[in-house]
Amino acid sequence: MDNNIFNGKRHNFTTPGLLRSLDIPGPKWLVEERSACGVGFIASKDGVADYKLIEQCLSALGCLEHRGACSADRDTGDGSGIMTALPIEVFRPWFESQNLRMPAPGRLGVAMVFLPQDPVDRQEKKRLIAEIVRGENLEVLGWREVPVRPELLGSQARESQPFIEQLLVSSPDLEGDELDRRLYIARSLVGKNLSDDFYICSFSCRAIVYKGMVRAAVLGEFYLDLQNRAYVSSWAVYHRRFSTNTMPRWPLAQPMRMLGHNGEINTLLGNLNWMVARERDLEVPGWNQEDLEKLKPLVNPEHSDSFNLDCALELLVRTGMSPLEAVMVLVPEAYKNQPDLESCRSITDFYEYHAGLQEPWDGPALLVYSDGKVVGATLDRNGLRPARYCLTNDGYVFVASETGVVPIAEERIVEKGRLGPGEAIAVDLVAGEILKNWQIKSRVAARFPYGEWIHSHRRSLAPMKDFSGTITHSEALVRRQAAFGMGSEDVEMIIVPMASAGKEPTFCMGDDIPLAVLSDKPRLLYDYFKQRFAQVTNPPIDPLRESLVMDLRMFLGKRGNLLNRREKDGRTLCIESPLLFPGQLIEIEDS
Repeated sequence: MDNNIFNGKRHNFTTPGLLRSLDIPGPKWLVEERSACGVGFIASKDGVADYKLIEQCLSALGCLEHRGACSADRDTGDGSGIMTALPIEVFRPWFESQNLRMPAPGRLGVAMVFLPQDPVDRQEKKRLIAEIVRGENLEVLGWREVPVRPELLGSQARESQPFIEQLLVSSPDLEGDELDRRLYIARSLVGKNLSDDFYICSFSCRAIVYKGMVRAAVLGEFYLDLQNRAYVSSWAVYHRRFSTNTMPRWPLAQPMRMLGHNGEINTLLGNLNWMVARERDLEVPGWNQEDLEKLKPLVNPEHSDSFNLDCALELLVRTGMSPLEAVMVLVPEAYKNQPDLESCRSITDFYEYHAGLQEPWDGPALLVYSDGKVVGATLDRNGLRPARYCLTNDGYVFVASETGVVPIAEERIVEKGRLGPGEAIAVDLVAGEILKNWQIKSRVAARFPYGEWIHSHRRSLAPMKDFSGTITHSEALVRRQAAFGMGSEDVEMIIVPMASAGKEPTFCMGDDIPLAVLSDKPRLLYDYFKQRFAQVTNPPIDPLRESLVMDLRMFLGKRGNLLNRREKDGRTLCIESPLLFPGQLIEIEDS
């Protein structure tokens, strides 16, 4: 079959260049092929920090332009950005101009802040931010205006452009992780007390985010800091956005505060509801209740799936997990039918234990993330997003949505490949170590004796063997069928073929009647519920065809505290299917 046949004619679909133009009528910008978000990272395991890595990052970002999108003005990008180590030398001239002594690395915290353009409103916001930060026993050193070139923006991006400044703070007695935790608390407080025309892109002593509603090629020109050769880093995460579920906005450009995300979270509403439910029982060793209250609300339903996943990830990391462990908890792989895990029981036990604590943030996703100490990438359980990696003989790791975004001489390459479903790769920036998939998971799984906890406390619901007590005959059966909206046609054309021959229910392949909420006919309760998912880029999936990566099991019982895992939290009842027989309901009641 000729794959270049379109609309009865043969076309050239292999035009070279970043954007492939289809040889069909229409303006070039309209017929250029686009894809999902582009994301990646570059890291030196040996901690070599230089400006060349920033240049490579911006170049790679430009090569992924075709994976992003623009507004109608064709110049306002859906969003692009980079996250790097804190560029200490970029801030030195500011300290000299202010006659201030520059704090040592690890003691300087920098907030990248989007502020209102109105000068009066901006000053009021800055006053409130500084007041809250001081309330957390942090010293406010001052505000640095970020040099930008607004004339490079598209018309829509200029209309909504924030005024961008950096807040520099320090602490006399905190550094590293402890300082980052205090900055996290302060930022959470600020976010609750200010309006939507303000956003903190990042607030850390280790990492900083430069992003905006710009095309990939414009980012490095818009932010003059990114042209400063004093801007050095040993790692960088980059992201070009293709907005599918939310309108483009400056705050929703990525990377977020910890991750860049290519994909959609189909389970978002359930994830948000569970995060809200957890707010009542937050308990973290070493944290007082007053500080935990300052973190609430943990998520914001008004923002994107990527924003909220980032909030969940940051909560886990700031309260004690490594990013690698947190991603394994939030986005688990399909471990039930994974042959490679048969000899790695500890990893399976890890996933089994957390299945009773944390619902997956599920959907097609390539996640690239960092807390400044570790940088890594993880693919979703279905492997529905591309992820290519390359390792070089001088200790560099390149990960991207596509291969070739950074030119690398063949003699430098020691290994290259792609991430499979649920796989991960990372660089430990502190230990100077490249971590492969099984290394990461084995180390994380060894942190607690999850297998012992499950064996001691988990129970499974016994499968039904005797169905005699569940069979109903004659009039009682007809009454129940009518009550559940089932007619003779449904029985003859759907139920009987399914029960007798295992056929699929293909009798009716469509629904042309009004939605239940708009219908004047009586409808069943479940007719009012529709599945919500990101249809733009998701393939159709069901648990029959995708049994290797889908699991219908559910866990009943009190959910333990994800932030303070204990043996007793393994006490759950596992049911293999959400469909239960009366006898099983009795067993659950008696358990």
